[in-house]
Amino acid sequence: MGFQTEFNSVCKFKSEQELFELLEYGRGKMVKKGFRVYPAGQKVIAYTPDNQAIAIVKILASIAEINFQGEEVTEVEMELVRKLTDEEARIQTALADELFFGAGK
Repeated sequence: MGFQTEFNSVCKFKSEQELFELLEYGRGKMVKKGFRVYPAGQKVIAYTPDNQAIAIVKILASIAEINFQGEEVTEVEMELVRKLTDEEARIQTALADELFFGAGK
């Protein structure tokens, strides 16, 4: 058992539904497996499940707990700051692929 620290610039959604709710309503949450630390108050780039940069979000809260199934999970509550322009999304996607997602290549 232990906490895993997330990169300060990455907030990757694994669920299309969680991402849709954030973009549609301006607020949302995502659930991640394991205990993770997301710094509240920080603005980060949000990525789709297929690693495409899509928006800037502000982390409101990060709650790590053991759920009723006995799994370690972290819920991250956030609000949408703004969607990225096409050019910003293209550049951030390319950078994240090199720095984070494509690191094993």
